[in-house]
Amino acid sequence: MNLKFFKMAADVVEPKYGTEKSACFDLSAWLKPNSNYDCYTPSNKKITIRSDENASLVIKPDDRVLVPTGLIFQIPEGFSLRVHMRSSVPLKQGLIMPNSEGIIDEDFFHMTHLILMNVLPLMSITIKNGDRLCQAELVPVIRNTFEQIFEAPTQSTNRVGGFGSTNG
Repeated sequence: MNLKFFKMAADVVEPKYGTEKSACFDLSAWLKPNSNYDCYTPSNKKITIRSDENASLVIKPDDRVLVPTGLIFQIPEGFSLRVHMRSSVPLKQGLIMPNSEGIIDEDFFHMTHLILMNVLPLMSITIKNGDRLCQAELVPVIRNTFEQIFEAPTQSTNRVGGFGSTNG
């Protein structure tokens, strides 16, 4: 499947697979020197944080920041882009995606951003321009039709209970 993309500038890191068998392709930060970025504090106050002269951005504990990728994707009809954290980033850096997975619909035509949160309780995290932070995959969309029923569904297996009831 051909996924077309537009680079906002020449220095934007192109999406690419880390290995020939990778399931997802990498997405990187596109940060500019001395630029402003939207951030939300633990009290949910929107603030602006500024990158330094080296295009590095400091994220304080529990802050959430919108990190640009510099990429606009032309998502094919019937597909969406799913964005996930790279597994090493939460483990080694303490950054997570607070929405767990980003979903980019086929009709979205703006630059892709990554929502990142610093979960280290006492330490700020610095990200740099070009850092590989997330990964994405193109997935088919199955559109459902909906039908209201007027009797609650009944048990169809031997399952008993709800969360945690399958001895998992």
